Amino acid sequence: MRIRIVDAFAERAFAGNPAGVVLLDGFPDDGWMQNVAMEVNHAETAFAHPLPEGADADWALRWFTPVAEVAMCGHATLATAHVIGTTGAQAGPVRFATRSGVLIATPGTDGAITLDFPTAPLTRVDTPAGVADALGAEPVAAFDTGPNVGDLLLELADEKTVLGLSPDLRALGAYSARGIIATARAAEPAEDYDYVSRCFFPNVGIDEDPVTGSAHTALAPHWSARLGRPDLTGLQASRRTGFVRTSLRGDRTLLTGRAVTVIDGELLTP
Repeated sequence: MRIRIVDAFAERAFAGNPAGVVLLDGFPDDGWMQNVAMEVNHAETAFAHPLPEGADADWALRWFTPVAEVAMCGHATLATAHVIGTTGAQAGPVRFATRSGVLIATPGTDGAITLDFPTAPLTRVDTPAGVADALGAEPVAAFDTGPNVGDLLLELADEKTVLGLSPDLRALGAYSARGIIATARAAEPAEDYDYVSRCFFPNVGIDEDPVTGSAHTALAPHWSARLGRPDLTGLQASRRTGFVRTSLRGDRTLLTGRAVTVIDGELLTP
């Protein structure tokens, strides 16, 4: 069977967030998929298979980190939609049946793909004791992001603080199911982005995620409320970096980005 490595939320190869994509006839044993994800060793590997005509979705989709299955992943969904479209497996919008409900990926005429995801329900919480020491910065505010995302969102004082973080990753794992989203308003709003973020997910085997689509379902409502605009652009300032265009639509958030296939190979293990 074929396996692709796709850089998602990227304008070029070797940027954005790489994801493995495997298109199947049906889902094999969970242990096999977990082993493939461990071998690929990217933040996520996506496994998808077509559903019969008349189903509520077109494809079933699951995502695995090197150590665990996750409930939602934006960049691997974008990567999967890119592979489905570029290989001719399906044209036009693609509906995915996932653990987070039906997610829709719509290709644009400019080559970008827009994902329709559920908006994360943000709940302001007290900043947990010790999280500032683990992160290496004092948060301005803290928010629970709900069960699909499973992160603690921490707003920091400014972009410089976010860019300079060097957290104690093992200590961060105590504060949420998946990890920490650290964010701040852009230092220069006239630049190409409105807010900046970094994401640390030690609990699922990802020290720092390069570009996290699911996190932007929480970042979008947070910054849209702060800035008074539904349509924004976020910069995830990892070493690879990537831009995510976000559009808040009530209980849905649209995430738009591009993808590039960098490896197309054969998976030999049965």
